[in-house]
Amino acid sequence: MKVIFMGTPEFSVGTLEALIEAGHEVVLAVTQPDKPKGRGHEMQFPPVKEAALRYGIEVYQPRRIRETECIEKLRFYQADIMVVIAFGQILPKEILEMTPYGCVNVHASLLPKYRGAAPIQWAVIDGEQVSGVTTMQMDEGLDTGDMLLKTEVVLDQKETGGSLHDKLAKAGAALCVETLRQMEAGTVIPSKQGESPTAYAKMLDKTLGKIRWEDSAASIERLIRGLNPWPSAYTTWDGKIMKLWAADVSEEEGPKTAVPGEIVRVEKDAFTVKTGLGLLIVRELQIQGKKRMDAGSFLRGAKIKEGTVLS
Repeated sequence: MKVIFMGTPEFSVGTLEALIEAGHEVVLAVTQPDKPKGRGHEMQFPPVKEAALRYGIEVYQPRRIRETECIEKLRFYQADIMVVIAFGQILPKEILEMTPYGCVNVHASLLPKYRGAAPIQWAVIDGEQVSGVTTMQMDEGLDTGDMLLKTEVVLDQKETGGSLHDKLAKAGAALCVETLRQMEAGTVIPSKQGESPTAYAKMLDKTLGKIRWEDSAASIERLIRGLNPWPSAYTTWDGKIMKLWAADVSEEEGPKTAVPGEIVRVEKDAFTVKTGLGLLIVRELQIQGKKRMDAGSFLRGAKIKEGTVLS
């Protein structure tokens, strides 16, 4: 097929490469504009742009895809299908209906669960045991189009947002290739979505990572994993931001006089914090301005005492 590929982050790159390797002709890669990054504010290419240029594919970076000139630009290529994965802009009806096979989206959840911008992280935060990828025929709604194919991925006990991202990216690439094969063969059977049993997977921001010690140890531990590597879960200690990267849950109640956020035990390689339900054993952390480290390394250089309250 002649494919216009639309995507932006690293999650999209594997699917682009899989389409090329499967023999499809990717005639255009559409991605978000370059953005400044780092202290020097140097302009950085989106990962999809970097990949497309490696393969000699033309790149198009519109600021607003729904503008008339953008729509006409896409029409020029007379593609058979558009493949969309984490592009970052809402497509108008003119684009959705432009090609014979329409627009196929690769979505990182088992629809209708976790419609929205951050399905990977919310699956971890919510404690899902199984996630997956769905290919969908796009319509004008937000992740509401007819489902085409699905594949399931089982979450490990210590799954993080980062590790699940990598698993689903790989699964999505294979599923997209299979979806296009079945669409060409006429064997894929679209199915309507029902109501979503989960909340909309809203976009992540840094405020989401602020730990509420009144919550249960289990929910805090899932938050830590879900927001790893970005934007990270955090608390404050000694006036500094303390990011938590890894922890374990203990169902012990701890001292009855302790308050949520209070450090109730300091050991050689970990320290334990009282929560609203159970105890959280901190294994890996990062202090503002310092490198990520295991709790043992932190404790060898920090004077942290039982009774300290993290805020």
